[in-house]
Amino acid sequence: MEKIDIFMEAMRERHATKRFDPEKRIPEAQMRTILEIGRLSPSSFGMEPWRFLVIRDEGLKAQLRPLCWNQPQITECSDLVVIKHLVAPLAPGGAYSRKMLSRRDLPKEMIEAYYERYDAFVTEKFRGEGMGCWSAKQCYIAAGNMMTGAMTMGIDSCAIEGFEKAKVEALLELDVAKEEVAMLIAFGYRVKPAPEKVRLPLEEIVTFV
Repeated sequence: MEKIDIFMEAMRERHATKRFDPEKRIPEAQMRTILEIGRLSPSSFGMEPWRFLVIRDEGLKAQLRPLCWNQPQITECSDLVVIKHLVAPLAPGGAYSRKMLSRRDLPKEMIEAYYERYDAFVTEKFRGEGMGCWSAKQCYIAAGNMMTGAMTMGIDSCAIEGFEKAKVEALLELDVAKEEVAMLIAFGYRVKPAPEKVRLPLEEIVTFV
């Protein structure tokens, strides 16, 4: 099968799985592959603002469930991935952005130019507000790749935005000045067939000019 066929089959088959088989666990190697897909995803300025917290502890899942609108996938999934996004480390002139922008073997003047470009972008675009939203948006790129990649291995998923953010962050004891929760993804195996995928036709959503 061609690579594009595998990808398209995964796109057609993947769905927001609401009920998982709690007895089936994802093999360690495959879960690490899903996380590696997230790691390899693109991000603005290459900042890689995501951090992945993989929750397997059933007690912690049970504590999280009522904070996530009591959704059953929280406790039924094999691996619950909390995607956190950086906030303070992305500030202009900070050590983190300097480290990320200087990783390539480039002339010093080119690296310095990247520093200036990044600092100007963050300062002018956000002016002290909204940087966290920009950081969180990058996580959705990684999340989409992870869920599609999982499906190529027959692993189901459900992206979860329905949660009480402040309470979840408090339970996980996060320093919200440094990082916040962007979203959660439940990974595991479905207990019933996927419903028919319903989408608008291509002609209705695409315009060529």
